[in-house]
Amino acid sequence: MATRFLYVTAANPEEARKIGEALVAERLAACVNILSPMSSIYWWQGQVQRDTEAVLIAKTRAPLIEHVIARVKSLHSYTVPCVVSLAIEEGNPDFLGWIEAETRGAPVAEAKP
Repeated sequence: MATRFLYVTAANPEEARKIGEALVAERLAACVNILSPMSSIYWWQGQVQRDTEAVLIAKTRAPLIEHVIARVKSLHSYTVPCVVSLAIEEGNPDFLGWIEAETRGAPVAEAKP
């Protein structure tokens, strides 16, 4: 069982909630946590930017990562959204099993008739 955390930044809590609800409703993530506000300092278009953002932490399975990234990009307001996957090496087996069970369904685009 290969489980992952996805770290995603969003423009604001409302956008984070929209993305998080879609990921959970579509069974691409078992759970999404939203942390807000977060202060960000980053390079964009040749200048240092300072913004307030929201963070999503999604729990999912490794085989779904490509689908999750595509879905986040389709819902996101940023041109280049931050979506990174971090492997979960160890954890509560019951919790990791729950992630596995709650994300079993194939993404809608891949469902077969």
